[in-house]
Amino acid sequence: MRILFVDTTSFFVTISFIENDTLKFLFNDIIKDDMSSKIMSIIREGTEKSGISLADIDKIMVCTGPGSFTGIRIGVTIAKTIAWALKKDIIGVSSLELYASMNFDTKYIIPMIDARRGYVYAGIYDSNLDVVLPDSYIEYDKLIKYFDNSTIVSYDSIEGAIKPKVDLLKIVKKHINDKSINCHTVNPNYLKITEAEENLRRMKNDKKDCE
Repeated sequence: MRILFVDTTSFFVTISFIENDTLKFLFNDIIKDDMSSKIMSIIREGTEKSGISLADIDKIMVCTGPGSFTGIRIGVTIAKTIAWALKKDIIGVSSLELYASMNFDTKYIIPMIDARRGYVYAGIYDSNLDVVLPDSYIEYDKLIKYFDNSTIVSYDSIEGAIKPKVDLLKIVKKHINDKSINCHTVNPNYLKITEAEENLRRMKNDKKDCE
């Protein structure tokens, strides 16, 4: 089984070619600008170094969010395009679940992404990656009660958080037999509407109030 794994939901990008239980190629590093063109260059590099062509892959796994709106769109669009053009199976996974795949000694792990203004994207998982609290857009202060016996992980500067050291094979093994999704129905999972949509909704409500 050959897998292309794509996560562009944050500036810390993961691209990998996996064959059976072996990482044949892994890029896991920071990209802060011009992400869309750089991702395609990394994928081309991955095909060369892994010896696995895009035509040879069996499935694509892509993180659909939450995270950066722009980053999510880039990864999902690239994955959908490859899946459609080459008729490949595609599976969507959570970026927070990916962060939670690392080894930890506590009962639970809480992956977080800073959503600003006192909010975070967060979920709670156990060591088997079973969901204890579904991925949510939630106030940081409401999560404090879950911190006992939990490991907090984030790429952002969040108090008490450590950087994720993801176990990509753990994620792949969990989802390898998931039912493939029609590539046209794979959509970003933002967990909240964009700021532009919030402003538009506010304008519409203000207009109604004035009528």
